Amino acid sequence: MFSGAQVSLYPMSDAFVGIILGALDALDPWRARLRCETDDLSTLMVGPPDVLFPAMRDLFVAAARSGVHVTMHATVSRGCPGEPDDPICAPARGPVPDLPMPERVARARAAVAAAPGLGQPVAAQFSLYPLGLDSHMGEIEGCIDFLKESGTFARSKNFCTKLRGDAGPVFETLAQAFTGFGAPQGHVAMDVTLSANSPTRA
Repeated sequence: MFSGAQVSLYPMSDAFVGIILGALDALDPWRARLRCETDDLSTLMVGPPDVLFPAMRDLFVAAARSGVHVTMHATVSRGCPGEPDDPICAPARGPVPDLPMPERVARARAAVAAAPGLGQPVAAQFSLYPLGLDSHMGEIEGCIDFLKESGTFARSKNFCTKLRGDAGPVFETLAQAFTGFGAPQGHVAMDVTLSANSPTRA
């Protein structure tokens, strides 16, 4: 099943070129399991979710460790019917099977609780779109139940949910939302924005 993300980094610094290029080096350990293509707007990362989210995490944390205010925007998708399948997307840990919602919420919560901390505080807001399901609101409501128990939930906002915490659990929360809700082999999209080292906090 095809899965991938278009990712853009925005360091708030005159030294943005070095910060972005240095952060891209953090993808090197993942490149054998990802297809990456970088242009002047974004980096396309194609691969299974269990590789995709840690790679995005390491990219963002590398940029954040510059100490400057940095944001990242990503559009993430799995199961898009308009994309050809790619063997590199075969997951070691893919979408959760079609389990009852309480069990999926419990599994997602346990995965976040087990995520190692990285010592980098981040904030995120994201929206999840389980597409092609008549029961899509049930999937979204189940995901919200998980988020409120995740330990990274900050608050609900119009059109999105805000997360805050260490980058390790926050990215695991995003990964669990992406793989645990929506049809296991269906089309799911996510829009996410992250921020670190912001001079303001709300």
